Amino acid sequence: MVVMSIAGVDPSAGAGVFADIKTFQALGVYGCGIITALTAQNPNKVFSISPVNEEHVCEQIDAVLDAYDVTYVKTGMLYSKQIIKLISEKIDEYDLKAVVDPVMVATSGGDLTKDNLANALNKYLLPKSILTTPNVEEAEKLTGLKISSKEDAVMATEKIPCNSLITGGHLDGINTMRIDGEITIEKQELLESDNLHGTGCNLSSAIVAYLEKGNDIKTSCIKSFDYVYEGIKNGDYGTLIAKL
Repeated sequence: MVVMSIAGVDPSAGAGVFADIKTFQALGVYGCGIITALTAQNPNKVFSISPVNEEHVCEQIDAVLDAYDVTYVKTGMLYSKQIIKLISEKIDEYDLKAVVDPVMVATSGGDLTKDNLANALNKYLLPKSILTTPNVEEAEKLTGLKISSKEDAVMATEKIPCNSLITGGHLDGINTMRIDGEITIEKQELLESDNLHGTGCNLSSAIVAYLEKGNDIKTSCIKSFDYVYEGIKNGDYGTLIAKL
């Protein structure tokens, strides 16, 4: 069982490809990592970003898929419109099933994109994806709607061009899913914690791992809520390897 992350590198390993690989390992699947950008960041601040050129991103994907049979892939920080277009082309070329974490801003508040990428995501990538997992701020950018209630979140899912999960960390723990046109609300207890860096990365990569293990999209999302909750509560996703 091999899955793939396409995202940036966070040297503190709380987010990005390193975090995704740890989640894949914790959930019992083998993870490959495609690098779109190198960052200098920690849980508190983004210092700088050095993007990887599109040709090398393309070559990384081709190299991995030359050796491994991959069905499920997650995307994180894609940085530019050009990389978004490239990934959409690779989805077609290799018949990939993509879960898109539409990363645009780090948990610390740092901008992780070259431009406002919402339009490019809506035009090129989301229509070819099986799921996207925006937080409230990202969903607002994707839809142009202000989201301050469960009803707002439900309305926003109607404007997103694929199955969607709007996460509830900034909406009183209300996770709003629209899967194949069906709305499901999953409310979770919010934990007071400083251990929130990379939670979106861990959620989307856990969903991919559960999909690879044969679960449907809705079940994969619900199991991933529990995975992330336990990671926040324990303060270390690595401790989950022995538990799950």
